[in-house]
Amino acid sequence: MRLVLLGKTGAGKSHLGNTILGEELFATYDSPNSGTMKCQTETKTVSGRSITLIDTPGFFDTGRSEEDLKPEIMSCMTACAPGPHAFLIVLRVGKFTEHEQAVITKIVQYFSDEALKYAVVVFTHGDQLKENMKIEDFVSQNKNLSDLVSKCDGRCHVFDNKHWNNNQPNNYRSNQFQLEELLKTIEKMVVERKGGYYTNKMLQHLETAIQEQVEHIRHSMPDKTPEEIRKQAKTSVISRFLIQMAGTGTGALLGAFFGCKLFLSNLT
Repeated sequence: MRLVLLGKTGAGKSHLGNTILGEELFATYDSPNSGTMKCQTETKTVSGRSITLIDTPGFFDTGRSEEDLKPEIMSCMTACAPGPHAFLIVLRVGKFTEHEQAVITKIVQYFSDEALKYAVVVFTHGDQLKENMKIEDFVSQNKNLSDLVSKCDGRCHVFDNKHWNNNQPNNYRSNQFQLEELLKTIEKMVVERKGGYYTNKMLQHLETAIQEQVEHIRHSMPDKTPEEIRKQAKTSVISRFLIQMAGTGTGALLGAFFGCKLFLSNLT
């Protein structure tokens, strides 16, 4: 399964990625202003399931430069091509500031209804929940949150990457319990879509370009492993597409990634 972690800087994406994979593979930062700067992909078997997890910088942050973000958006798209089985939209439990509200507004702006069919809202800092409160109760207190989760067909889960690691596995406030529930949710989505994943013209275009490059490298460098070949092919495709899209803004790229018809028609 290919899963993409999305959210603003400081939401806990990298911590969540480590919790899901059960290993410290993604670098984490304590400061809310410093976080993942580069797209990173890790693959591991979890509970018998092969999971490829793609951690991303804060695509929806304000103040990030076009020069910084554009290569990372392209890197994320090629990493998950021909498309992810799920987008994990990562938010924090806690008081919702104007910044958080702005992030949700951006997500809804860029995501097509089709993309949201493959999205799960995952909250971190679950220890902030009041005693005996479930994440659905927390969501119901905020209209913007409720609307977002509703657009994701009600799919939401909660983790606490710091406090819930050693709790009883059958306890709601346990990362082990929440991980199994999250994986069940994603598997249910995959089964309902007959093994399908989210894709669109842009992602299909990228996958075709990657496959063409794979064939070229395979013939010219027969000693390379399939993994090495695909990695090199993706790097080549990213470089080529960045040159082709020199005048394209990050907003248009994000809209194309998440299936917004306006942006897709401009890029494909």
